[in-house]
Amino acid sequence: MYEKEKKEILETALKLIDCDLIKLSAGNVSIRKGNNVIITPSGMDYKNLNADDMVVIDLEGNKIEGKNMPSLDSVGLLYIYNNMPEIGAAIHTHQPYSTALSLIADKLPAILTTLVNAVGSKVVYVTPFAPAGKLETGIVTVNNLKGSRAVILRQHGVMAVGNDLTEALYAAVYLEEAAKAYLAVKPLGEPRTLTEEQAEEAIDIFKNYHK
Repeated sequence: MYEKEKKEILETALKLIDCDLIKLSAGNVSIRKGNNVIITPSGMDYKNLNADDMVVIDLEGNKIEGKNMPSLDSVGLLYIYNNMPEIGAAIHTHQPYSTALSLIADKLPAILTTLVNAVGSKVVYVTPFAPAGKLETGIVTVNNLKGSRAVILRQHGVMAVGNDLTEALYAAVYLEEAAKAYLAVKPLGEPRTLTEEQAEEAIDIFKNYHK
């Protein structure tokens, strides 16, 4: 069941490792198909994963298929999927620069065109603290996405979402690049941001390019 999606999740997890966004077994990758969610297992090193290690659960959290336990964060992810039916995929990471930004800021403004392109909004918000494995992670994500494809979870990591895994992956990767740039220049002064018009144009260009 869902062999194509399981392989896509595995390929995405390996890309996250290549981009230095996840370590060992931290975080998770998931896809929603109808009333079911395919998700990475709990506590397994991504480098040792096979497609058959993925777990299928329904939107109430019942296991449908798989020999492993689903990700510890399933309860929060299911809250996101149940409350945002337009979302088809989600990636949760503990990426270092974005997490570091959450220690000193409440949001990441539109400082780079690549950020705005990938997240589809002019601001990425930092959520209130929510512990791993709790419903609160899903609640703060839903409350703070505000049209963006990513939020930074304070002192925790990042939740990136999209219509598919490609959108979620791009949001996570380019958010990290922007957070790195922000933190690099912050000691020298307040980073410049794109104008309202520049940000809107960047969002529109990306939307039209992918039509």
